[in-house]
Amino acid sequence: MASSDLTSIVWLRDDLRLDDNPALAAAVDLGLPLTVVYILDEDSEGVRPLGSASRWWLHHSLASLASSLEASGSRLLLQRGPAEPILKDLAAATNAGHLFWNRRYGLPERTVDAAVKAWAGENGIEALSYQANLLFEPWTIRTGAGGPYKVFTPFWRACLASGDVRDPLSAPPQLPPPPAGKTGSGPAGDALETWRLFPSSPDWSGGLAKTWEPGEEGARQRLEDFLEGSAQDYGTGRNIPGVEGTSRLSPHLRFGEVSPFRVWREIRGRFPREVPADVGIFRSELGWREFCWHLLYTNPDLATRNFRPEFDRFEWEKPGKDELAAWQQGRTGYPFVDAGMRQLWQTGWMHNRVRMAAASFLVKNLLADWRTGEAWFWDTLVDADAASNPANWQWVAGSGADASPYYRIFNPVTQSKKFDAAGNYLRQYIPELAGLEAKAIHEPWKAADGLHGYPRPLVDLPGSRERALAAYQKLKDS
Repeated sequence: MASSDLTSIVWLRDDLRLDDNPALAAAVDLGLPLTVVYILDEDSEGVRPLGSASRWWLHHSLASLASSLEASGSRLLLQRGPAEPILKDLAAATNAGHLFWNRRYGLPERTVDAAVKAWAGENGIEALSYQANLLFEPWTIRTGAGGPYKVFTPFWRACLASGDVRDPLSAPPQLPPPPAGKTGSGPAGDALETWRLFPSSPDWSGGLAKTWEPGEEGARQRLEDFLEGSAQDYGTGRNIPGVEGTSRLSPHLRFGEVSPFRVWREIRGRFPREVPADVGIFRSELGWREFCWHLLYTNPDLATRNFRPEFDRFEWEKPGKDELAAWQQGRTGYPFVDAGMRQLWQTGWMHNRVRMAAASFLVKNLLADWRTGEAWFWDTLVDADAASNPANWQWVAGSGADASPYYRIFNPVTQSKKFDAAGNYLRQYIPELAGLEAKAIHEPWKAADGLHGYPRPLVDLPGSRERALAAYQKLKDS
């Protein structure tokens, strides 16, 4: 077959964008007829299926991407199943001589990618992968002894000292057309609706639709709004759940609708001389995301196994069905925890300050295994990714890298009074307490006129704290 008859394939995964997409840019530069494919692979060994909220986001993100590709002269091919055989069939059907993708860092995904690359090389197909979704790839940041970092601050210092971050690539204005098959229309793909990514029985996604705009345009607008608004007060605003003090870019980064390189350069572009201190704090949050992925790269079972093996001996207690449901549904009797859990259920997202308090309540006040909470967040968060979700849960539990000390137990009443003093956040998500004054809303069980239908505290804070400290001390002593 003449080289002029060959085509290219771009295999998209967690990079659902045209802007700063190195794999797509390389294919465009080649100029051959191009197949852009997304494969919903929940069948390859070890691959973790998406949670319910993430599936909702994926549907809308793919729909948005398909529209963008069509406007640029291409189309999005959807396939479902194990990636390796699908790509083999697709390469044969399109006479592909080139296969491009952006790299992934979880072990099951890397295993699939390595098998595809090996097969491609054996069959005369050029397979090239690119750095697109992490500013610093895991194998490039190492301690002086050559191992991975286990503490964030020296890790991030090493990242910043390793060299400047590359410039993002512009979105191509026009894409090569898809190859024509025997029927003139190219390979057939799935209709997105047949994947049934939306929730049903019941459909609980109404709050998500009111809160988010998945897709590349939504990500661009979210970044612009943040940099023009709350970025310069981020150091303070990020801790106040009742205000728009955070970027809310996490789901867009998780699905690759915006690249970290674009975020980084937009910051530099707006502050060319010196990045303000508060914006620097936001950049360090990007660094924490990088740290989590570096942890996952060297600890592939981060979601199921304690990073610190001594925690294998920790005596977790299995909460009762009613206790766990009370936490999941925001009925613990502690408003700060409950507001966060209700925000999560309604919007698929929770403010990070409240996430820490809600997670601490589960693993320390209820002594539930952190994996119980990690699984719930995996299912209900639109920004749940394979690295940050387990790494953050292990941080709270004390079992992870650079973890919160075992004796650090977030008091939800203290957190509430400090970070939501007027009770604005509590009133937004716990309407039955909306009539209480600020002094009473943080501890409604003390209100003179009753709880207004709100539940009494699930556990006693001082008693459950002492129980947790005793369990952690027993682990230390052993």
